[in-house]
Amino acid sequence: MDVTTAVDRRASIRAFLPTPVSDQQIADLLRTASRAPSGGNVQPWRIYVVNGAATADLVARVASADRETPQYDVYPPNLWDPYRTNRFSLGEAMYETMGIARDDKTSRYAHLARNYEFFGAPAAIFCFIDAKMGPPQWADLGMFLQTFMLLATEAGLDTCAQEAWASWPSTVSEFVGAPDDEMLFCGVAIGHADHDEPVNSLRSERMPIEAFVTFIS
Repeated sequence: MDVTTAVDRRASIRAFLPTPVSDQQIADLLRTASRAPSGGNVQPWRIYVVNGAATADLVARVASADRETPQYDVYPPNLWDPYRTNRFSLGEAMYETMGIARDDKTSRYAHLARNYEFFGAPAAIFCFIDAKMGPPQWADLGMFLQTFMLLATEAGLDTCAQEAWASWPSTVSEFVGAPDDEMLFCGVAIGHADHDEPVNSLRSERMPIEAFVTFIS
């Protein structure tokens, strides 16, 4: 599989099969992903893998825990256009694939809660970063994350990057044994997509390049 195909095929999967994924396969992907660029080669990412029984244990722990506060704003307050419209349109398209009406708040919240079950995925990684790092190092972590997800696609695996997990910084940090000076950025569900689930038919829209590219000649 070439890079272009991997980029085109990668999608945020929101319903997984229970098919196991081995620690060795995840380790191999992480090892290759570590070739991702970082400013000054500082390699600021810190990754924790949960798999099998550990995944189920964490899901159960979160289900009985009190809600926490993220350590950063996932979105800026009062998100503005075109970003607000992009986000809103994705949500509406996703719920439409599942036949969930806009006023069916119960079903919508139930689906959102599936984030904290990794959408049924058997494995996941959590991405942490040293809390003293700044925006450039967060960008480095993003490059590592994208590299990992593209490699997973090449390997026949599916993923879903989940900033929703930022809502559980204390519970996740305690569970994986992360030190106090590391900040949770996101989780990434890893497994095999259940293609019988309508939500996985969603292909999110992208703005035309004219909306975000300026050529200077």
